Amino acid sequence: MTDLPVSVPESLFGSLRKTPNELAKEMRIASAIHWYQQGLLSMGRAAEAAGMDRPAFLAELARRKVDVFVVDDEDLERELKGV
Repeated sequence: MTDLPVSVPESLFGSLRKTPNELAKEMRIASAIHWYQQGLLSMGRAAEAAGMDRPAFLAELARRKVDVFVVDDEDLERELKGV
């Protein structure tokens, strides 16, 4: 695994009420969720990016009320026309 140094304003820790380690973990999970929602990562790769196994990532998506299935408008339109 590669370490990636990221600079954040000191005020962010207080605003989010998180320690540096907690914030790093949150940023890792949030970015993995974002990339998954954008369709850039599969669920398995997003779970890996978040530092979780797939069931834990699914549970985290549910906890945050994030849709598990990512469907774009074109795919949905094709599916509906096929019905």
